Amino acid sequence: MPRLGDRMNTKQSEVWITGIGLVSSLGEGLDDHWSQLATGNTPAASVDTEDQAPYPVHPIIDFDIAAQIPKRSDQRQMGKWQHLGTYAAGLALDDAGISHNPDLLAATNMIVAAGGGERDLEVDADIMEKIAGVEDFGPILNEALNSELRPTLFLAQLSNLMAGNISIVHGVTDSSRTFMGEESAGVTALETAVAQIRHGQGDLFLVGGAYIAERADMTMLMEFGHTLWQGEHESVWNRESTDGGMIMGSAGAFLILESRQHAESRGVKPYAKVDGIVSDRCTRQPGAARKNADKLFGQLSNEIPVGPLPVLSGCCGVQPQLSEEYEFLKSLNEHGIDAAVRGVTTIFGNTLEAQLPVSFALASLAISRGKFLDPFDESGFEKEFTDIPEHVLLSTWGHWRGECLALIGKPDVPLRGGE
Repeated sequence: MPRLGDRMNTKQSEVWITGIGLVSSLGEGLDDHWSQLATGNTPAASVDTEDQAPYPVHPIIDFDIAAQIPKRSDQRQMGKWQHLGTYAAGLALDDAGISHNPDLLAATNMIVAAGGGERDLEVDADIMEKIAGVEDFGPILNEALNSELRPTLFLAQLSNLMAGNISIVHGVTDSSRTFMGEESAGVTALETAVAQIRHGQGDLFLVGGAYIAERADMTMLMEFGHTLWQGEHESVWNRESTDGGMIMGSAGAFLILESRQHAESRGVKPYAKVDGIVSDRCTRQPGAARKNADKLFGQLSNEIPVGPLPVLSGCCGVQPQLSEEYEFLKSLNEHGIDAAVRGVTTIFGNTLEAQLPVSFALASLAISRGKFLDPFDESGFEKEFTDIPEHVLLSTWGHWRGECLALIGKPDVPLRGGE
């Protein structure tokens, strides 16, 4: 029995992307993003340098929560992170023509990439202030458990509550699975859905994740690991010659993945198809991630077309991973690939669990509109791409662990290996 993520044979189902829900610092929906990323100019990133100073972030736009979460009772029991994920999931269901079909909703499997949940920052700050300098702080914590940390608040912190809220609000009632683990959670969510469709273990999946960068608790946690960029915004490639650092970004990205047969049976046209996705992880000793990426490239090399090729990199910005991925992308020309790279985090920031879903959405958008995205910076590393994109290669390395390569293709365009 093949394991999840193995390359599939010709008898297995083709995986189509038939719905996209995308909300970020740039806007809401595909038209908003396209109008800023493919206009013939270097796109401008939306960056807030004050809210989490000295750490810049890409803030989420204001969006009408009620448009996808109409009940006030549902809105109240979610935080901003769950609002964003539930909202983006609703956009994807709408886009795929599923949201008003009870039979399709009941047949939709859900895989969510989630972080550690949300916290009541005011309660946390109050408790930390009370226990500062107190030797025996146990009684203070016990009192807070009884008076401040309500059961409903605790439940709101659970990662799988995003999947629960999507199910409640949108009526998605088939199987549900949640993965935790930063960028790798988004990788595993998509890899699992693709493998299950190809193996005939499901025809219809809602897959994605969300991240809110404007959270003081997450900024604190990331800076504990010395991973954040400070000061003015810089493109990810301009950080390569420095000590590096991440600029976090807010985004919600969900996709409808569907077997070709199922999509055709309901008369749906795809944005793109998933030609391959492979991943692995290593200890991140010097050079280990680059070695892993070379191995993953070897697993996809028979399918990746030579010549000019669009590439979307979710490069995090942390060193030494930044320099290693930079060198890996430059080395693609040794395999006959003229890579037109776009550093997604330059424009969107690092969106953690949503990172690979965001790249899937952007690649599908480019393929469906017949044009690749404009260079995201003026470093000279990102080349113009003027051909009609038939394939887009995605590279995503987690800031802590995990490497992934994926290939998104134009429907009915054969792979290099003829599969």
